[in-house]
Amino acid sequence: MTAPGTSSPGVTAAGSRLLVVAGPGLVADRELLARLTATESAALGVPGRFVVAGDLGELRDLLASAGADPAVAVVALVGADPTARSLLAAPGPHAGRTVWYDPDVTAPVAVAPGSRWLAGRGVWGLAWAIRHAVHRLRRPARRIRYGPGPEQWGELRLPPAAAAPPVAVLLHGGFWRSVWAADLMDALAIDLADRGYAAWNLEYRRPDRHGWAATVADVAAGLDALAGLDVEVLDLGRVAVFGHSAGGQLALRLAADTARPARTGGSGPGGGVRVAVAVSLAGVVDLTEGDRRGVGTGAVAAALGGGHADRPEVYAEADPMRRLPIGVPQLVVQGAGDDLDLIDFNRRYVARARAVGDEVVWLEQPGDHFAVIDPAADIWQATLGELDQLLGR
Repeated sequence: MTAPGTSSPGVTAAGSRLLVVAGPGLVADRELLARLTATESAALGVPGRFVVAGDLGELRDLLASAGADPAVAVVALVGADPTARSLLAAPGPHAGRTVWYDPDVTAPVAVAPGSRWLAGRGVWGLAWAIRHAVHRLRRPARRIRYGPGPEQWGELRLPPAAAAPPVAVLLHGGFWRSVWAADLMDALAIDLADRGYAAWNLEYRRPDRHGWAATVADVAAGLDALAGLDVEVLDLGRVAVFGHSAGGQLALRLAADTARPARTGGSGPGGGVRVAVAVSLAGVVDLTEGDRRGVGTGAVAAALGGGHADRPEVYAEADPMRRLPIGVPQLVVQGAGDDLDLIDFNRRYVARARAVGDEVVWLEQPGDHFAVIDPAADIWQATLGELDQLLGR
């Protein structure tokens, strides 16, 4: 099945290559960046090259050379020099394969059509920029807007051949902060599409820049947008919503919102799609206790606009623990090597959900916080096995 406007199948793993180029004004240790490039290239199975541009002309030449080869994924760390940064918005044949990465936290930056921009994750963020560049080269997604804002979009990847595939909606984590984005779920989206799901990887406005109400509204609108996609028939009766970390809270809250009107004969949050299964991957599922413990250096209160004592009505709607019973089958997944507070939250959540009558599958296996979104990890393989059973596949 193909969708109108879907990108080409992409470059094969064997044919793809990676170029990481650092601009002349970048403030970072070059040896560290080179080692990280080599590590990620090996993990992705692509030849990788790290180059430092001595001046603006060399940076331009490197990008132009990469643009001439459609098999090259490009990551550019341009640095703070204003003249060099003018290249971010410059069109060119490289633009469709370039991921611009700023290690520093910056305001949103406009880039050339087809390019992508990530920022604020420090040196380690280069690893995610490399992954995003390679994934989007190998398996391009169709980006579809569900709202007018720059963060209101989803990326759709369809299975190679399937009649009315079930849908996997992906909600990334990152403690609800804007430096983390939908690229965190690229690998899962590709894996799910390979397994016969239509993968709908949602971006949404985060509360640090837009407020909590905007985040809640975007997640609901992104789900309902499935009903209006101009693609061949999707099985909207089998929609699984996956949320990782903070996205786990969003997934469970969304499932509760879609189930609530069903109890009174209504429809979903916007009158559209309902969640068939909610999948929480190392989710932040107890916001009240998370606020008390200050998890994520106060991430809960920062996201919801205050502590649980100050905003009780917001916590009552947002906190998965306080929304039980949700009334939707749930698959709750937790790595045993993750943060102990997350393990505690999830174990107590499952016990309470079962006690009030929700159907919950609990999966705790070896793995850290990111193993649950790693297609090569055993815990992810087990997650898909459980999901297939819940969806009757």
